[in-house]
Amino acid sequence: MSSETRSPRLLALYQEYLEKHDSAALLAAASQAYNSGTLQRLTQHGNCEVRRAAVFVLGFLGNYEANHTLGCALLDSDRTVRTLAENSIRCVWMRAGSQTERKELDVLVRLSAARQFSEVVRRATRLVDAAPALAEAWNQRGAAHYAMGQFAETIRDCHEALEINPYHFIAAASMGRAYMELNNPVSALESFRRALRLNPDLEGVRLQVVKLSRLVEDS
Repeated sequence: MSSETRSPRLLALYQEYLEKHDSAALLAAASQAYNSGTLQRLTQHGNCEVRRAAVFVLGFLGNYEANHTLGCALLDSDRTVRTLAENSIRCVWMRAGSQTERKELDVLVRLSAARQFSEVVRRATRLVDAAPALAEAWNQRGAAHYAMGQFAETIRDCHEALEINPYHFIAAASMGRAYMELNNPVSALESFRRALRLNPDLEGVRLQVVKLSRLVEDS
């Protein structure tokens, strides 16, 4: 059965979710009817509500291989699709790597929330040494460096995260903030513009681009 034939079923499931807010029922039914590949194809459907449904469900059921699809959805013509894609892509970033590596990423997030940044750096360093292709480990360490005022280290780690995952708009924005702390408005502007190219709905970043564009032009 083609994805075009099945898409009304996904749409009906999503509309029912919007009415009842029963995500468990939606995900149970969607996981039986669709695999990740089909859901990814449906993110390009002509009906924006179908795209919304596919992007939303991918945030729960998709793995890291949906990164490209969700990265493209960040540029969708429909703002709701873009918003859902931002939430979903953050989720799939945490699903890269092995089960052990994913558990360690969860630990890093909890440590950051507890502001235990030195421990984040220590554990993230161990993780990137063991799994250097894990973009989110680099990003988490970069964020911890930023919180500790280690801005050159932030730039290094965020650059590495972007080399591995070119859709990582958070890493691009973090680089911009670190360059601002280092009084490098030209590089900050370049990084912020990169973040906006990836995710045009970053309003705080957009304001920084406007501000820095004027500053660079006047200098």
